Amino acid sequence: MKEVKVGNLTLGGGKGLFLMAGPCVIESPERTLEIGRRAKAICERVGIPYIFKASFDKANRSSYKSFRGPGLEEGLKILAHIKKELQVPVVSDIHSIEQIEPAAEVLDVLQIPAFLCRQTDLVYGAAKTGKAINIKKGQFLAPNDMINVVKKVEEAGNPNLMLTERGATFGYNNLVVDMRSFPIMRSFDYPVVFDATHSVQLPGGAGTSSSGQREFVPYLSRAAVGAGVDGLFMEVHDNPAEALSDGPNMVYLDKLEAMLMDLVAIDKIVKGE
Repeated sequence: MKEVKVGNLTLGGGKGLFLMAGPCVIESPERTLEIGRRAKAICERVGIPYIFKASFDKANRSSYKSFRGPGLEEGLKILAHIKKELQVPVVSDIHSIEQIEPAAEVLDVLQIPAFLCRQTDLVYGAAKTGKAINIKKGQFLAPNDMINVVKKVEEAGNPNLMLTERGATFGYNNLVVDMRSFPIMRSFDYPVVFDATHSVQLPGGAGTSSSGQREFVPYLSRAAVGAGVDGLFMEVHDNPAEALSDGPNMVYLDKLEAMLMDLVAIDKIVKGE
């Protein structure tokens, strides 16, 4: 299993879990920073590496009128401030080749959304920056098909790659996680991440927005860690009911620490520690 360099962190390589976590989208700068501060403190207590995540633009919202975030320029300024203030790496989605260069100046991880994982120019262009790349497996792809995405990144000469499972489309407004996906994608020799909160999303399930079933996050997370994943991706919030995006599937911050402690214990058993 290859190691991945993310800022000053070295992840993967068969080591313990790491966490990418934060709100779905940048809300107010103050609240977004505070969520990151609390998540970092939790990870420090649990003893796992932490990467802050938040989207500067939610480009794939259900409705045209849905809140998308502050946008590229203002969003990157906020993420740069959080990165400096918390002294942690940051990750955010990019959606077009025009966003790659400015995003790479701030982000430690360029994330390719699931819907865009087959966009060759976007994947290759992001990889050419040399930054760590996290690619979410499309809801429409079999895990075996991700080897073609991996080869696009390798063609760009970038070894810092992570692959993320976020569920597969299963009928209307529903996703299902196939646990076979984890060993299949890990066989490509890159760290594999489980997106625990998007996997319980019900896409478009609330009409003009997505719904979700956060009550299943702990169960799927324990199963994924038991299957040997390298890292976890979670959207967290101090009060998901007030969140401007993905509230129904986000984890309450005050529930995060206990859940991570369980997951770390399972991970140590699985990895023979």
